[in-house]
Amino acid sequence: MRPQVTKGAVFSMSRPDIPNLRTWPRNLSTAQGGGLSTSQGGGMSTSQYGGASTSQYGGLSTSQYGGMSTSQYGGLSTSKYGGLSTSQYGGLSTSKYGGLSTSQYGGLSTSSGGGMSTSSSNVYRSNIPPWPYFLRELEDRGYQQASDLIRRYLPSFLWPENFFGHR
Repeated sequence: MRPQVTKGAVFSMSRPDIPNLRTWPRNLSTAQGGGLSTSQGGGMSTSQYGGASTSQYGGLSTSQYGGMSTSQYGGLSTSKYGGLSTSQYGGLSTSKYGGLSTSQYGGLSTSSGGGMSTSSSNVYRSNIPPWPYFLRELEDRGYQQASDLIRRYLPSFLWPENFFGHR
């Protein structure tokens, strides 16, 4: 299963489709296709194109479009749509659809379509690496305010010190 890729931008009342942006499930569902699922298509899958794969286009890949990439559209990019971007739709944006938004479809929303939802339908998708990796990267890069905010919503078993063990 290939990651979701869009060819042309479509902006409407729903989430936008952004050309060439690779995304993976990033909610708290353990069901197939959910953000915490390790099966193919899941956010924690290590199979090709998976949300926790280190291969090209994977959620833990450092290559272009990967979740750990700092290049355009990457999960650790500060440019528009990047995981470390504060602009609209960015991973550190608090506006609608943003990674730090608590409104519907936001990364910190617990409602269906949100990043903190446990629902297996309308799964939140993002270009960021899996939550424990993203949180660790934020803290390593000095984004303490964003990290603190995410920790208010993210279950503690996904905090880096619990997920990976102490460094």
